[in-house]
Amino acid sequence: MNQMEKAKKSYDSIPVPAELYDRVQMAIAQADTGKTGAREIHQDSSPERQKPVRRKRWPAAVSAAAAAVMAVFITALNTSTVFAQEMEKIPVLGAIAHVFTFSSYVEEKEDMTIAVNIPSLEMISQDTEGLADSVNETIHTFCEQYAQEAVKRAEEYKEAFMATGGTQEEWEAHNIQINVGYEIKSQTPEYLSFIVTGTENWASAYAQTLYYTIDLGSGKLVSLQEVLGPDYRSIADESIRAQMKARTDVEFFTPEEGGFTGIDENTRFYMNADGNPVIVFEKYEIAPGSAGQPEFVIDR
Repeated sequence: MNQMEKAKKSYDSIPVPAELYDRVQMAIAQADTGKTGAREIHQDSSPERQKPVRRKRWPAAVSAAAAAVMAVFITALNTSTVFAQEMEKIPVLGAIAHVFTFSSYVEEKEDMTIAVNIPSLEMISQDTEGLADSVNETIHTFCEQYAQEAVKRAEEYKEAFMATGGTQEEWEAHNIQINVGYEIKSQTPEYLSFIVTGTENWASAYAQTLYYTIDLGSGKLVSLQEVLGPDYRSIADESIRAQMKARTDVEFFTPEEGGFTGIDENTRFYMNADGNPVIVFEKYEIAPGSAGQPEFVIDR
């Protein structure tokens, strides 16, 4: 059994949280209570008042309960493979997805440390057209290749460093760290949004990030246009320029200096917990390196 198989076996052995059943039952009970209240109002009201009363109260109660159930499901799916496997047996509408650590290892190679956490996407849905398989293939290839190429860059850097008079002691002081991992940006009843990153503490110019946002209603990757509508470019451009102008802590590059000129269909973004897209620019892309990766929340 190789290292990746051991890591997945360890993950699969995680038990379902003891309190999960009670939380699900509570959410379902709340849904039943909301529906019962709606029915009672319908029966007790006169014909003239039935329609407005139902319009005001039914959607709010049922929607809140549905959101609570979905939140419990998403949390459970992202913490327990056992729970996810049980859910696979139940027909569902739309998509339920979670991200888990497929493989994790730390390797000490001479005078550098390589830490890798490879994620995998799992989806429970009637039809996602192989999205999880496609995303996982890209992610796993990216993680392995980035780690290998980062080690090669570090070795070449060390060779050049030593050739120009550096000492072994000075080199070891660099404390070379190569990290490959992921971060779940948000998980809501609407979206699952996460990123996969590769970084090197001595060469920030080589940092790379993959962005993924899945619409849990359709089970598809979502684009900025689908989130903001047909006028997404003008909406985002206007918001970004206003935010850049308001930020006095960063001296953004001008368009003539290679700064911001507008977004396009390839612009990187993730969804935050409030359901708004957050557009991200790489280091040095529109501002000096000291600004890091500038982010701009686009309110919907």
